[in-house]
Amino acid sequence: MPSIEIKDVSKYYGKFRALDGVSFKYDGEGAIGYLGPNGAGKTTTLKILTNLIKPSTGVALINGINVNKEPVKAFAVTGSVIESPSPFPYFTIMDSLMFVADIRKIDHREAKKSIDEYADILKLPPLDSKIGDLSKGQRQRVVIAAALMPDPEILLLDEPTSGLDPFEMKIIRDLIKAYKKDKLILMSSHLLSEVSEVCDDVIFINHGKILATDKVSNLSNQFRSKKLIAETLQPITDDIIAKIKKAGIDAEKSGENSLVISYDGSNERRADILKKLVDIAPVISYESAGSELEQAYISILSESK
Repeated sequence: MPSIEIKDVSKYYGKFRALDGVSFKYDGEGAIGYLGPNGAGKTTTLKILTNLIKPSTGVALINGINVNKEPVKAFAVTGSVIESPSPFPYFTIMDSLMFVADIRKIDHREAKKSIDEYADILKLPPLDSKIGDLSKGQRQRVVIAAALMPDPEILLLDEPTSGLDPFEMKIIRDLIKAYKKDKLILMSSHLLSEVSEVCDDVIFINHGKILATDKVSNLSNQFRSKKLIAETLQPITDDIIAKIKKAGIDAEKSGENSLVISYDGSNERRADILKKLVDIAPVISYESAGSELEQAYISILSESK
């Protein structure tokens, strides 16, 4: 069973404390979102997990193996993308991925089959394209293909969609959602929507400290939004507002064709409001004002200040 563990890890740069007693452990398959603002300590944690830097205190374990003492053994089952690595610009995509296959001691015939598979999944450019001619998003997808070459049990991804366009972001998010079924994925991000969409668990970190850990679904229930946004086909008049309020709905006009509705957060009340609303005005969209994960994020970070 794949396992990632950080035990009481701190990292100092002179007097600056980048990480302060960080601990967490995850076993089995699934995707964990490592969520926090820029500078929170996410990349430092992942660099320690991949032995790129050493902790000042504590230990990082992959499948129970100390990555600092036995890195080759620990990383035999691991693929990682930390920050924005750039393969040799004069290599073609095929050269670059075969180079990784040689380092990982993967049979060339098997490697070429895997490369064709990942080229299709990640929508890579022609494999004879030079790395130096690729866009940032194309290079990122090549690097992710390289991380997948050994068919790892564990993936460590540091902001894998940072700076990519929506098409490229969707490719990588879809890949994570597919691969988390039989791999353990730790993915750092500062994007709430991304973590909410692809992850099962979330770790909140800020100023080098873990603030909270939980299932995304638990946080969604705990921090359910108590405001709704409704968009209507026709402009909202004072007469419509009066009818809405008479129906027992606490609503305010927020635009020519939009309303902000306050309620108790329950699904039952949400359904009741929509039923009453459509009898008064033609509704074209109806959604929460902000995600539940956003509510949790704001609340937890506010408490930490």
